[in-house]
Amino acid sequence: MNDQAATGTFFLPGPTQVRPAVLAAMQQPMIAHRGARFEELFDRLQHGMRDMFRTGRPVFVGACSGTGMMEAAVRGARPGRVLSLVNGSFSERFARIARACGREVDVLEARPGATVQLDTVSEALGRRRYSALTVVHSETSSGALTDVRSVGALAREHGVLSLVDSVSGIGGAALECDAWGLDLVLTASQKALALPAGLAFAVASEVYMAHVASAPSRGIYLDLEMFADAARHDQTPFTPALSLLFALERQLADIAAEGVTARWARHEAMANVTWKWAEGLADAIHPALGLLAPVGGRSPTVSAITLPATLSSDALVDAVGDRGFVVGTGNGATRDSTFRIGHMGDHTVPGLERCLEACSDALSELIRLR
Repeated sequence: MNDQAATGTFFLPGPTQVRPAVLAAMQQPMIAHRGARFEELFDRLQHGMRDMFRTGRPVFVGACSGTGMMEAAVRGARPGRVLSLVNGSFSERFARIARACGREVDVLEARPGATVQLDTVSEALGRRRYSALTVVHSETSSGALTDVRSVGALAREHGVLSLVDSVSGIGGAALECDAWGLDLVLTASQKALALPAGLAFAVASEVYMAHVASAPSRGIYLDLEMFADAARHDQTPFTPALSLLFALERQLADIAAEGVTARWARHEAMANVTWKWAEGLADAIHPALGLLAPVGGRSPTVSAITLPATLSSDALVDAVGDRGFVVGTGNGATRDSTFRIGHMGDHTVPGLERCLEACSDALSELIRLR
């Protein structure tokens, strides 16, 4: 990617654009992270983050990436075999983490862009006894959205813990931790929350936490029992990323002013604009252009657009960068055959439309040259 592309407006599927006011909040002086001022800060953050997750449970705050919380979720789950729903790079990572943590893992796989069908999940849960099920809510690599409410209900029906990666979901896609009965939901700061990277969050149900003490290999840094104990005292178990928490506090105040459901609606509006635009590319520019994820299974925060075989995603990303916008190449199995637009965070429809116009212009130019 050239230098101009690297400094354009971010419509990456992560990290997302961070507003100057949020970045400025990080410049506050340090405070003692084991003192009363920090505990007051942590309490304020809990109120805002509980609203984001739609929960009355504690929100665990880790100084790590979302992958760290994925590992914490597996390590804290009760002993036993894991069923992993895999439909892209990050759901595959969840399965890989479970294996690396010593779990026996069975995989149900769907092509990138698709989701594992509910009847397939139900059949698998009925055939064998599982401890936990891993699933990605919004698959950032493909723009696919899994119905985690229904998946969670199936898991609960079979006495299986539902472990949900919503890294590019929380803050942009509707999810109700408590009302949907999900056992562990995790996210990270650099996606729809529109914060710098470096924070990860998780909410665990009472059912999940009742079994943490019996988990065979919780470790130390990712031990959710320690997170729960610390949260009871408005603390983190280990040194927090204090400057990032200052940014989080500022961002949560602005999210509260917008309203979580209004934020979901704004993301839906941006997604609809993107989908309509992408669906028109086949007629306007080239028949191979379109959306990877099918109707009814698309994430409101990220879209993967298919490319003709003659056009590389790198070339497209560079051409869009020359026009002042940063979009992403494909990821995983569709690395070279798609490019991705992150319509999430604090972006608006008018700003997104300017990015889409730049993408159309770049596509037209590159395909005409070929």
